[in-house]
Amino acid sequence: MSFKKDEESGLNAYYNNKSTIIQEARIFNESNVSPRKCRALLTRVVYLLYLGETLNTQEATNLFFGTTKLFQNKDSALRQMVYLTVKELATMAEDVIMVTSSIMKDMQPNSEVVYRPNAIRALCRIIDPSMVQGVERFFKSAIVDKNPSISSGALVSSYHLYPQAKEVIKRWVNEVQEAVNVKPIAAYFNSPQSSSSGYLGFSSPQPSGPQTIPSTSNITQYHALGLLFQIRQQDRMAITKMIQQLGGGKSGSGSTLKNPMALCMLIRYAVKVMEEDPNMHKQMYDLLEGWLRHKSDMVNYEAARAICEMRGVTSQQLTRSVSVLQIFLSSPKPALKFAAIRTLSQLALTHPASVATCNVDMENLITDSNRSIATYAITTLLKTGNEASVDRLMKQITGFMSEISDEFKVIVVEAIRSLTLKFPAKQALMLNFLSGVLRDEGGYDFKRAVVEAIFDMIKFISDSKEAALAHLCEFIEDCEFTKLSVRILHLIGIEGPKTLQPTKYIRYIYNRVVLENAIVRAAAVSSLAKFGVNAIDGTIRNSIRVLLSRCLDDVDDEVRDRAAMYLKVMQEEPLAQKYVKDDSVFSLAALESQLVSYVNDSAASETPFDVSTVPKVSRAQAQQESARPGAIETIVAATPAKAAVAAPVQKTAEETKSAYAQQLAAVPDFAEYGPVLNSSNKPAPLTETETEYVVACVKHIFKEHVVFQFNVSNTMPDTILERVAVAMQPNDSGLTEDFILPVESLSHETSPQIVYVSFTRDSPEDYVLGSFGCTLKFISKEVDPTSGVPEEEGYEDEYQLEEVELGAGSDYIVPSYAAFAAEWDKMKEAGVSLTETFALSSMGSLKAACDSLIEILNMEALGGTEHPQSTSVHTLNLSGLVTGGGGKVLARCRMTFSSGQGVTLELSVRAEQDPAARLVLAAIGG
Repeated sequence: MSFKKDEESGLNAYYNNKSTIIQEARIFNESNVSPRKCRALLTRVVYLLYLGETLNTQEATNLFFGTTKLFQNKDSALRQMVYLTVKELATMAEDVIMVTSSIMKDMQPNSEVVYRPNAIRALCRIIDPSMVQGVERFFKSAIVDKNPSISSGALVSSYHLYPQAKEVIKRWVNEVQEAVNVKPIAAYFNSPQSSSSGYLGFSSPQPSGPQTIPSTSNITQYHALGLLFQIRQQDRMAITKMIQQLGGGKSGSGSTLKNPMALCMLIRYAVKVMEEDPNMHKQMYDLLEGWLRHKSDMVNYEAARAICEMRGVTSQQLTRSVSVLQIFLSSPKPALKFAAIRTLSQLALTHPASVATCNVDMENLITDSNRSIATYAITTLLKTGNEASVDRLMKQITGFMSEISDEFKVIVVEAIRSLTLKFPAKQALMLNFLSGVLRDEGGYDFKRAVVEAIFDMIKFISDSKEAALAHLCEFIEDCEFTKLSVRILHLIGIEGPKTLQPTKYIRYIYNRVVLENAIVRAAAVSSLAKFGVNAIDGTIRNSIRVLLSRCLDDVDDEVRDRAAMYLKVMQEEPLAQKYVKDDSVFSLAALESQLVSYVNDSAASETPFDVSTVPKVSRAQAQQESARPGAIETIVAATPAKAAVAAPVQKTAEETKSAYAQQLAAVPDFAEYGPVLNSSNKPAPLTETETEYVVACVKHIFKEHVVFQFNVSNTMPDTILERVAVAMQPNDSGLTEDFILPVESLSHETSPQIVYVSFTRDSPEDYVLGSFGCTLKFISKEVDPTSGVPEEEGYEDEYQLEEVELGAGSDYIVPSYAAFAAEWDKMKEAGVSLTETFALSSMGSLKAACDSLIEILNMEALGGTEHPQSTSVHTLNLSGLVTGGGGKVLARCRMTFSSGQGVTLELSVRAEQDPAARLVLAAIGG
């Protein structure tokens, strides 16, 4: 009998409907229950929960206690299903603690073996942390039980209970250690009990009830090792000793661990120790190398992968692990081949020469029936191959591109992009391939990867620019992705006017105005305007005006507004310079921070927002900040081992300042200070990191105040500091101390905490510079090691800190991008110009002088001038904004270098205001 698909789905929806199941649960209350019907219904309950169906508390509680009535049934299969259901419902139902006695009855040593593991696992979900001590005896005996299923059940349950009952479970360490060192179980069919048995070990004198076949996998060691690490993870010496004891020496053959998964876990622990303690690197590496000779492929691969992903690994250290992976490439097991080629593909990013020894084996995998393996093989060969092999590899790639998924197509395209930049002479071949796959069927991610590869060729290989632009123009004729069309039109608008024949691109752009949706039409109008503004030929400008005039009748207001604006811009050169040719944009993070401060400041609403105080960045910098990682980088970062050691994403300077502003806004004493004008980019350390007290300082500049933030840490666990404050003594006048916000109590666990010291600027229009002597003052109290309670009376103490500098560049100037030549000429007439000469005798090179000037002045280096092209003469151009309405400031640093005299600097400063210009000179002259 056959059913239609909709009938099948309808029947299935009714059969597994929550309401239907709850109604059918009445069979649990019958006097003569049917084990078969109950098992089927419990299976449907668990299936429903696994699908994500939610039960309210009342429904879950009714189902839970209905299920527990089946504990009285003797059917072993039903009892196991009961335990599985109880585990799933325990987190949703109420009063589940009432079934503890029923479960513990099945945990007794004299109960059936098949029930005990299930009872232990269910009990883990039922009891609360306060009851763990009461069942300690049962768990300890179960952990060392000879039956692996019972021991594993107890170990896994203990692992899940550990976060809530650490102190109790730590006392079970001896039993867990015994479970790790358990002797391997002999094969069941060679055991004495089975020697006289019949087929499959069954014989007449069998014990009553269901019996389990002993496991020979030694999985108990895997579970025990995980729990043992949890118990000892805070003791690095104990973890190191455990790894060395269980490692089996340099050869790895003497290990008591027989379960491959346990050994893989031990390898990961060894890698963790190696990363945290560089002193153990040699010992751990020797163990990893010994595991390369283990009889298990799983262990061999895990050790090889760990060595390949070590930080700072050398080519010599990689030799043996690469050899192991090379052997796996010829394995008949697809999973092993895939794991090996994937690891080699990642390694080729950093050590292509080491992977090159496997090229012959990888070439054999290009024709592998598993397309995933073939894709990794070809992309790895692209990274390790030489220029001579490119043609042959490209022919092989073309053959199977249609047979792989988009995910692997992206990997191939990323490999080709990096290969193109490595061998620019092959750009024509690569471009033909990319343009070919661009016309193939594929999703957005794949097409985006191809387009970005062509973008990189345009950016880094000038010879390919015109051909690449032509291919992109053809692609947008039939592009189904709006985002890609907009990006391509934007690029054509930037690069097209620079080509020898810009007119040939205008037709493609205007076609988009006629044929595409409103978003693409608006982008096309902007692109046309760039051709009109940047065109040298007057005929082209007139043609663009005609085309833009036609857009004034567009049905979409965005398209009409853009066309009208750009027609006006093309008539007036100052507008064109500002809105089209200007290469700077506002720093979005700084703009957001200042807008938030403006909105939150009630007094600020009386005056308009001053956009001139927002620093700018170049378009290239803005794109770099928002750039996504490449597909290859994403794949590498996504691997578990990499993710475990990945460094946290660093905040930008503006994000850090925004966080400081929110932190200060939460302090009531600073509510009247107004918005923060500037904050330090990073805390300045005032002590060594190894001292008893670690202090760092952050400076916050307000319009009429300066606030010093001291991050104080107490590194001594047996001491508590109370009434912690910092006494500051200014060496120069200009600031008056307002108040100190101390920390009432500071312990090792609560560190770091913040001490604030506030000063008023006597003359807010002046930029106060100078240094401050700082002393940390506190009351020190010893902590009783047994009770953890500090003594009642302590003693006053103080700790001398380094001086805090209030500098010109780092505290009053923020970097800001500008078109240097145009701004420099503009400020000659409308601004202030100052020039002074300095002798920088301590500088050993022009590069060192450039780095030092950029750091001291905290200004933006423009046009790549931070990299001197000559060793004797150089000019460094800098741009910045002075906080508090000081306006723009530009600096031109002309330098000469001679080995005997160092660097001679002529510093010319132009600013909108005289105090700002003098501030820059003061930063160098002191």
